[in-house]
Amino acid sequence: MFTCRLPWWRASATCKPWQAVRFLPRVWESCQPPSRKGINTSPGQGQQDSAQEKQILEDLEMPLARRETETLFQEQPETGNQYLEDALLQSYLKTHLPPQVLEEVSEDLERFGNRLLTEVKPLGWECELNPPVLRQYDAWGQRVDHIITCSAWRRIKEIAAEEGLIAEAYERRYSNWSRLHQAVKLYLFSNFSGGFNCPLAMTDGAAKVIESLGIPGSLRKAFGHLTSRDPKKFWTSGQWMTERRGGSDVANGTETVAKRQPDGTYRLYGFKWFTSAADSDVALTLARVADAEGQVKQGSSGLSLFFLKVRDEGKLNSIQVQRLKDKLGTRQMATAELWLDGAKAELISAEGHGVACISNMLNITRIYNAISSVASMRRMISLSREYARRRVAFGKLLKDHPLHMQTIARMEVQTRGAFLLVMEIVRLLGLVETNMASEQDQLLLRLLIPVTKLYTGKQASAVVVEAMESFGGQGYMEDTGLPVIVRDALVLSIWEGTTNILSLDVLRCLTKSQGQVMAVFFSTVQKKLELASSAAELEPAVKRTQDALSSLARFMQAAGSRGTVTMELAARDFSYALARIYAGALLIEHAARPDASSTDISAAHRWCTRELGPVATELRSSSHGAEEALVDSALVYEGSPARASRL
Repeated sequence: MFTCRLPWWRASATCKPWQAVRFLPRVWESCQPPSRKGINTSPGQGQQDSAQEKQILEDLEMPLARRETETLFQEQPETGNQYLEDALLQSYLKTHLPPQVLEEVSEDLERFGNRLLTEVKPLGWECELNPPVLRQYDAWGQRVDHIITCSAWRRIKEIAAEEGLIAEAYERRYSNWSRLHQAVKLYLFSNFSGGFNCPLAMTDGAAKVIESLGIPGSLRKAFGHLTSRDPKKFWTSGQWMTERRGGSDVANGTETVAKRQPDGTYRLYGFKWFTSAADSDVALTLARVADAEGQVKQGSSGLSLFFLKVRDEGKLNSIQVQRLKDKLGTRQMATAELWLDGAKAELISAEGHGVACISNMLNITRIYNAISSVASMRRMISLSREYARRRVAFGKLLKDHPLHMQTIARMEVQTRGAFLLVMEIVRLLGLVETNMASEQDQLLLRLLIPVTKLYTGKQASAVVVEAMESFGGQGYMEDTGLPVIVRDALVLSIWEGTTNILSLDVLRCLTKSQGQVMAVFFSTVQKKLELASSAAELEPAVKRTQDALSSLARFMQAAGSRGTVTMELAARDFSYALARIYAGALLIEHAARPDASSTDISAAHRWCTRELGPVATELRSSSHGAEEALVDSALVYEGSPARASRL
């Protein structure tokens, strides 16, 4: 950071444009960081800054031998109860929850926030320091494939049960608001839990699938374990879909075969290449049922969904752990390669309808992913804000450097938009689960889940890296814990579908609904803007969002007469436009409340001053779209003509 002592904008206003070039060297000279001897503190900074500077000067005058043993002295940024310190979260709950529900939920969240600080946070750090290990053989050469997790990981599992982090959504104590209550607890829990949100996501997803099947008698006991508040009874679930031939392309990548047994159960044979939370108690997985001749049907219509216990009477259920994955982040959690060598399983979907059946699980895990994205953004900004109040650079606190605060403010706006997107899909999910959703609500939820997941996953990566930079070199130091947050956030744009995969899913949503979902999107955004139109201070933001909405409508009209290749090329930008426009409408709606703060209004303005709909309204013909795709391939594979020609 540096202190600019000469207001260049004032000078440039009095100069001719060509004279400004001559003026720049003087501006730059005036903005150089002051020397150590030239540090001046204002009287308002108090004696604390002066004392700290005096200590720094004394340290610099120490003998070299002593200085070599000294370490950086900087006060550590500390945050308090994350619920009490999150003004946006509190204002959102106050706006949406009924008074009686708000009172009870707020009390629970404040208590939970304290528990996170005193109990869960140190456990999460212990999980990072003691990642799981695989013990394949015992001392006598017997294959045991025992995944050993630390005691802190097991204790976090118990706390998750005690807090009802899964149960809350299925008990429905607060009707449609139960999902929101659960989501907020997960949002607070995410960054302190040592990555335990991931097994919880798959557990919630498994419970959702079982509930959508009407909780069959054979799965009633399992459902009770998955939604239990009793730590001794609580189970977690895995989601085993990724195999060697691909990740998201399960239709063509799933090779696991299911063979029916005389008792009606099945035995599974195959290799699962990436199984998160491999220490879970049960799992849902896809496989192809073999007929009497041992043949299987290919494609998605050949996939069926199975439920299995990972262990059978204490031993692995004909499963071998080949190895644990060596990952960039989420090291606290065991991710493994598994051989299924006759694992006993139960068919829970109609044969050949596994993909449709597991879609409920994917919706839940994508929502969890988005919650974790926003949580990581919020955590890093909270720490950055606290650090700016403690760190002195160039004679004053970081919070007194305008450029530094502008950077944090930009991250804050991004986080607010992402937060409101996540809360919106959770609100809609609560309505759907309690049979209170209209057809329009259901269509909107189907669209917004992939849109929110892809957008927040991408934003999390950008924001946490920017926030890490705000700590300077300390942000790069492992013992600060900041690199852990960054590494763990980077996977969020990959898990549960990459940005491109989800962008294509958005297009499928449009096609399947025959355009109805976009009609709902436009009408919902327009309604939110109309409700805020009476607020004069929001008029510019409303106008820009309406302009973006009109631009998007023109794009949709033009796209209807173009080829599929052109629309596919625009899918990513199109999905971003949906996210930005809808988040802008949510920020405006939140800022239009009677008790809205100046921060709420400022956030809405800042969000809407940038380009909301980066989709070209002038589309090329379908033939040009195909031509552009070939050009892109040539650019990517320049120097490798043989490979490019195969495309």
